[in-house]
Amino acid sequence: MLPRGFQDLLPERAARLRHVETQLLAVFARWGFHPVVPPSLEYLDVLTAAGGRGLQAQMFKFADPLGGQLLAVRPDFTPQVARIAATRLREWPKPLRLCYAGPVVRDVEVHAARPREIFQAGCELIGLELPEADAEMIAIVLEALRGLGLQGFTIDIGQVEFLRGAFEELPLPPDARRLAEQAVMKKDRSALEELAATLDLTRAQRALLVSLPGLYGGPEVLDRARQLAGNPRSRAAVDNLEQVVRILEIYGLEGALTLDLGELRGFDYYTGIIFEGFVSGAGAALCGGGRYDRLLERYGPPSPATGFALDLERLLDALERQGALQPFAGSDVLIINLRPGKEEALSLARQLRAQGFAVARDIIKRSVQESIEYAARWRIPRVLVLGLEGVPEDEVVLFHTGEQGQRRVRLADIFREAEAWRRSGGGEGRWPTSS
Repeated sequence: MLPRGFQDLLPERAARLRHVETQLLAVFARWGFHPVVPPSLEYLDVLTAAGGRGLQAQMFKFADPLGGQLLAVRPDFTPQVARIAATRLREWPKPLRLCYAGPVVRDVEVHAARPREIFQAGCELIGLELPEADAEMIAIVLEALRGLGLQGFTIDIGQVEFLRGAFEELPLPPDARRLAEQAVMKKDRSALEELAATLDLTRAQRALLVSLPGLYGGPEVLDRARQLAGNPRSRAAVDNLEQVVRILEIYGLEGALTLDLGELRGFDYYTGIIFEGFVSGAGAALCGGGRYDRLLERYGPPSPATGFALDLERLLDALERQGALQPFAGSDVLIINLRPGKEEALSLARQLRAQGFAVARDIIKRSVQESIEYAARWRIPRVLVLGLEGVPEDEVVLFHTGEQGQRRVRLADIFREAEAWRRSGGGEGRWPTSS
């Protein structure tokens, strides 16, 4: 039995998850990001310094048996990377391009769609306040998703400063503002119209309030937002978002973008651009990120920062639904040794591994047919048998699991034979590849 909200990842699922993680880290490396590996545990006050009441409520907390101080299991990587950047890498030249991959644990209400252990991979770009830094984060996500073969995804981009300016412009009492924020979050225009009818607002203020949920779509949203907002803060936010979109157009990524200036996600945490990634057929976001310029000052010198995290299991689910991953692959070959001595079998296995092939040895004593069935269950496509009765010592017998028949191969020719395996996909790692 496992604690609620936790799971075992069995070989096929685990291999696919590692494949996705490896592919993502390779993309991050191509963009110049360097990995960091923070510890699973932190002092509680280090994580709570990051702020965000929701995240604090989700932490697993306990006392350190060695010193009595309160510890917490990390619920998110970003505060840890911010701590590393502000302390351990404080004297390093900016910008810092840091990436990571691993699990986070959150004490959330358990149901089918929300596990308590979440596998993430992400990037943090620290020391740049230019719109190009935010655009780079979004471009990396899009390149990574396309590289994995994912189809039908979009990135929703917002700017939290637009809403902050809008709420400053609107003379809303605290209770009315809470209702307005709830309605904006739910995209509920009718609720905002009812609320506006109870407030003393100008025509322009009323139009701004009821229009907030509808500021969603393509580049035309920017012009509508400028016309509605009369305050400098919101207009500066629109200008910033437009700059980011223009840079993404230079990358050739505009077709995957949707603008949303009525997005409240991370309202208390983010300081500028925010974004989420979605794919058709899935209600939950595959990734989320944005600008958080006030986080590092809680650990050391202030510094602008932006970043994102991808939910690997949600991403894996989307790839599997679309058939974008090839079937799980086992080793390239299983070697069965029926000879009294082990030298030839061990030497053959060692030489094949040296050439990049994954080789398993069947050490259990059982019939050849049972060993072939074992190989088929573990999706090992080939079986080499040494010492089969009636076969000369300089030959082995090659079986292909899932196929009828067998054939002899001279030991001297086995490595030439192995090159054909490589051409068919063997010898390049066991993770399933993108189609």
